[in-house]
Amino acid sequence: MTQGCFVKKRLTGSIPFMTETDWAIEPLLRRLPFRIAPAKRADNFPLELTPSGADQLADGLSEAAIDVMSVLDRVGAILFRGFHNDGDAGFDRCIEALNLKPFTYAESLSNAVRKNRTARVFTANEAPPDLEIFLHHEMAQTPIFPRYLFFYCEHPAATGGATPLCRSDHLMVALERQLPSFVKQCRDLGVSYTHTMPAQADSGSGQGRSWLDTLSVSSRVAAESKLQQLGYSWAWLAGDDLRVTTPALPAIRHTNTGTEVFFNQLVAAFAGWEDQRNSAASSVSFGDGSSMPLSALKEMVTLAYQQVYDHFWHAGDVVLLDNLRVMHGRRPYSGSRTVLAGLAGPQSH
Repeated sequence: MTQGCFVKKRLTGSIPFMTETDWAIEPLLRRLPFRIAPAKRADNFPLELTPSGADQLADGLSEAAIDVMSVLDRVGAILFRGFHNDGDAGFDRCIEALNLKPFTYAESLSNAVRKNRTARVFTANEAPPDLEIFLHHEMAQTPIFPRYLFFYCEHPAATGGATPLCRSDHLMVALERQLPSFVKQCRDLGVSYTHTMPAQADSGSGQGRSWLDTLSVSSRVAAESKLQQLGYSWAWLAGDDLRVTTPALPAIRHTNTGTEVFFNQLVAAFAGWEDQRNSAASSVSFGDGSSMPLSALKEMVTLAYQQVYDHFWHAGDVVLLDNLRVMHGRRPYSGSRTVLAGLAGPQSH
């Protein structure tokens, strides 16, 4: 593939949100076999790359895999737009091209209902279109989570359907300023999550995956054995539903570059884990079991959404996210909308 043609001036002026890391990222950007799209807003998030020469995205990612991942470590989100649209099979090749350790949906502990297209590719949350999926770090409420997320737009919504993105390092700064006591408790105590899983999948809920599928088991005995290994506590409820509580998990982590991030599932759990089995108010606690202050949780959600960039999809868009640095969600929509996803780089707390 032909190497990209980039501007010669320093990137500080055209990519403001990179100012803290320009010295490290500029040479990486100049080596990429893509063009940098002009900034469309003040903070230019996410970084947008377009074709330079050939328009097969998988080929470009394979050629520049190390540099692409190094850029991602610093910017958190990269949008690839204008490349040849090869459907779910082509999207699968894009994930494969970066040579990351695979993380299939089947082996995850995600509670979302999804459908696989390939071994690596599956539909995004199958929840009803009028349901808001609140900001979250993918699987931050579980002991094992993906470091990287891939999204691909097969068909954009008629209206709405944006994917909100939030830099959790920026949120961390805002929380330290506005809620220092709450941040200290999160840092010192961690967080614990409580969730009730149905015996049969509930596609009407954003958290409706059955405990059989979530735990990859076929019996109560096997479920209890796996929960014990994971350090969860649990209780069986009427209708064969299963309520589980995680061990204490970190609420704050660090990226590869040393940046502190508010990495947890507090926004989604408090704002959105509400269905016929679950109450958002009882879904989270500090890691020692003590209650979190409702006023702080409400302000946390407000601060998070003040940081949001809404990504409106074009058919063929591919977005690569650093799950440590960036939260995502889904706005309600009308019409048909098909966004596919993939995971990579399994990590543990």
